[in-house]
Amino acid sequence: MNNIITLGYSPCPNDTFIFDALVHKKIDTEGLDFNVVLADVEELNQKAFQEKLDVTKLSFHAMGFLTNKYVLLTSGSALGKGCGPLLVQSSDVQSLKLADAKIAIPGEYTTANFLLSIAYPEATNKVEMLFSDIENEVLRGNVDAGLIIHENRFTYQEKGLKKIIDLGEYWEQTTGALIPLGGIAIKRTFSIEIQQKINRLIKKSIEFAFANPESPLSYMQQNAQEMNEEVMMQHVGLYVNEYSIDLGSEGKNAIEKMFSLAQEKGIIPKNVNSLFVNS
Repeated sequence: MNNIITLGYSPCPNDTFIFDALVHKKIDTEGLDFNVVLADVEELNQKAFQEKLDVTKLSFHAMGFLTNKYVLLTSGSALGKGCGPLLVQSSDVQSLKLADAKIAIPGEYTTANFLLSIAYPEATNKVEMLFSDIENEVLRGNVDAGLIIHENRFTYQEKGLKKIIDLGEYWEQTTGALIPLGGIAIKRTFSIEIQQKINRLIKKSIEFAFANPESPLSYMQQNAQEMNEEVMMQHVGLYVNEYSIDLGSEGKNAIEKMFSLAQEKGIIPKNVNSLFVNS
């Protein structure tokens, strides 16, 4: 077996925090080396559709179309409470009818778009763009509203935007479940032994970062563009938690609930594949 694994994740602080110890061999990688591909989550989704990555961060929405090719690991996911995407508009606009609104989204297969489709099925006039461009496009009036994710939830108000709805809150109130945003998936072509090994290594990498919080800082800063350290650590605090170390039954239940609802509404295809790696 080739011991070099292609590994995709985003340059966002939560992902670089999670993977720093693994890719920089601060932990024993048990004979494996990783060829890292850093990309926006929707680009990672598209690479997974093309089967270009052995292990990758994926939106759970995208995973709904890929269960025949990939299986979810139980470590490395982003789930939680109060961490969902926000739909925003310019503070200058008094009222907005979403059925008629032009809405910027961070990608068709993002979980953010899935949640928007659940909350507002009538909002169909959507334009895809890089998540970091959305705020400015709303402010310029090129779109009526924008679906923001990641660190933008900490900065939108100071830029002159206001919240229409917190889709994470909507999901929690509607289902009573954690908000599943993204997970780590591995190709099913790998042996169960390798799947379990990589799952174990990601868990160790996260535990190392929590035990040594200064250790991943330089890697996080190197990839976090203009984000200041306070916002960067808020970002990590929101998206990296106990469910990132291990989904557990609560995390798995939230993902299964999302898949079940998405299948019921015809958003993702029905499938019979097991979702999670056999641990």
